[in-house]
Amino acid sequence: MTTLLETAYKAIDDKKGEDIVVLNMEGVSLIADQFIICHANSERQVQAIAKEAADKASEAGFVVKRIEGMDSARWVLVDLGDVVVHVFHRDERGFYNLERLWGDAPLLDMAEER
Repeated sequence: MTTLLETAYKAIDDKKGEDIVVLNMEGVSLIADQFIICHANSERQVQAIAKEAADKASEAGFVVKRIEGMDSARWVLVDLGDVVVHVFHRDERGFYNLERLWGDAPLLDMAEER
């Protein structure tokens, strides 16, 4: 059985999300167990990645709680409950720098998870 994290990660990877980082938020934040952070080079690709993550999670039986930011497609947040996906436009990712903001959260190596 595929986990929510694996489902979302694969969807992002399949749509060519760039520089995918997974933060283990357990014990760091009550918001979610994991954050997946990536970026794309255009608004259209940001939207496609976010939509794919939501669609694949839903198809696998997981609940998509909400999606925010699709209209501007500069930073789209896909709330899947235990996993929150952040899809940035390349220009915005460095500005918000979530990896540094949540620097105390350990990185998860998805190659090891498979």
